[in-house]
Amino acid sequence: METKSEALFERAQKVIPGGVNSPVRAFRSVGRHPLFIERAEGQYIYDADGNRYTDYVGSWGPMILGHKAPVVQEAVLKALEGGLSFGAPTEREVLIAELITQHVPGVEMIRMVNSGTEAVMSAVRAARGFTGRSKIIKFEGCYHGHSDGMLVKAGSGVMTAGIPDSLGVPGGCAADTLTAVYNDLDSVEQLFQQHRGDVAAVILEPVAANMGVVLPKEGFLQKLRNMCDTNGALLIFDEVITGFRLAFGGAQEYFGVQADLVTYGKIIGGGMPVGAYGGRREIMETVAPLGGVYQAGTLSGNPVAMAAGLAQLRFLLDNPQVYGQIEQSCAYLVEGLQKAAAEAEVPLTVHQIGSLACLFFTGSPVDDYGSAKSSDTKRFARYFNAMLTRGHYFAPSQFEAIFLGYAHTKEDLDRTIQDARGVMKTI
Repeated sequence: METKSEALFERAQKVIPGGVNSPVRAFRSVGRHPLFIERAEGQYIYDADGNRYTDYVGSWGPMILGHKAPVVQEAVLKALEGGLSFGAPTEREVLIAELITQHVPGVEMIRMVNSGTEAVMSAVRAARGFTGRSKIIKFEGCYHGHSDGMLVKAGSGVMTAGIPDSLGVPGGCAADTLTAVYNDLDSVEQLFQQHRGDVAAVILEPVAANMGVVLPKEGFLQKLRNMCDTNGALLIFDEVITGFRLAFGGAQEYFGVQADLVTYGKIIGGGMPVGAYGGRREIMETVAPLGGVYQAGTLSGNPVAMAAGLAQLRFLLDNPQVYGQIEQSCAYLVEGLQKAAAEAEVPLTVHQIGSLACLFFTGSPVDDYGSAKSSDTKRFARYFNAMLTRGHYFAPSQFEAIFLGYAHTKEDLDRTIQDARGVMKTI
């Protein structure tokens, strides 16, 4: 009998490319149709057929307090009474900007946008405008949204100029994007030497959370900071995933390394469509209307999104114990999953930092994109589908993170671990 999700997917494919509005939702890498979600509450999501799942995706990170967190829900409902959008400044924009600039290292000014992609695109433009340089160094496997200049594949030659990684991206748009190897400082230094005096910025996810969860080696981020200073380039941290999750001050606070610019995504909107970029005052003052770096957005600083984000960020600031609890919960879960794999003699490399984790189905160390790709994606797909059947909703890709939230209970984690013990023996 056809499920409602299957029926909805059939309809969607006729009117939406691939039946989804973002490729990662397509579930193609795990060999099945996507679930269509009807509602969510706390740590659970419910599909169109009424099935309940323990959610370890959390809308890809922002639901750090859980779905429909009362403090966020109340703020949104109150904001709705005033209207949906004005296209004009509101006090909430000032409040959230003041909160962030007062408590996040190095962020002296901030500009609201509508997505992480837009934030990165704007930060890169500001870096080029401020330095007067054109080249950007990024890292293979770090995802920075789908703007033309960031859709670049390194290929086998990490020292060459960018090759577009998508149809529709002219070669010229990617030519100024240079790709290095994550955790490999030599590859960065060679690019600086090859393009001496023309590198505007180095951009990276301080924790590479779009090729699984790949952690920076000891000293990697600080040495990047030093290299940028030596070469007159800016350092941009893409904190769409790590911002306000590793710590209130994000990866900058967690690792004690300060970037020149930082980008944020949906977590600062409590899950609503929001992004932002900010950093040193002298750089941000190059942005229009103060300076000549143009960037605009009719819906930027949307009053309802600002209300949601302000409520969530205030709660996190006032309740720092959240970070300790979700880190402990994440460590408990991954330890249990790792033991389940060991009992079943399934090769597994596990990474965890704060409330982020990833199970790589490989027995080899994972330090960069190349080693992450050694994972057995077919085994992951079998694991994913078996766990989904048992009511556990993980990201439908080997190369995405597990997100723990404040709403997850020990009972949820124990149930997940117990089911994983049986599943590992079958894959």
